[in-house]
Amino acid sequence: MVEAVIRGPGGLSPTAQPARVALLGNPNCGKTALFNLLTGSRQKVANYAGVTVERKEGTLVTPSGRRVFVLDLPGAYSLNALSADEAVTRDVVTGQRVADLPDLLVCVTDATNLRLNLRLVLEAKKLGLPMVMA
Repeated sequence: MVEAVIRGPGGLSPTAQPARVALLGNPNCGKTALFNLLTGSRQKVANYAGVTVERKEGTLVTPSGRRVFVLDLPGAYSLNALSADEAVTRDVVTGQRVADLPDLLVCVTDATNLRLNLRLVLEAKKLGLPMVMA
């Protein structure tokens, strides 16, 4: 699945640079739990906001052997940053540093509060990056 989305219509060669996938979402929606599952990491998970305050990076190897860098970003309610951790998220997904720009956004959402979560998803959609919602 990840390979199909990253590859897109033009395709990427097997020797291409590792793809960068950023996990984006509101605080406490499951980004770090998904990150741990995908990368085998053991980042701290808690039932309150503000646990992830800086970006974390891990590696996923797809069944075909392709390496994918997965970024676990601090939670944000909007890309209009109000706090330092939200600014980290904004800077990564908007490509403030070109090297950080992800190839794919995975918008992690909490189905129990879709109205709040979809606000960030719609802001992210305007960036024009390939995106999936989880």
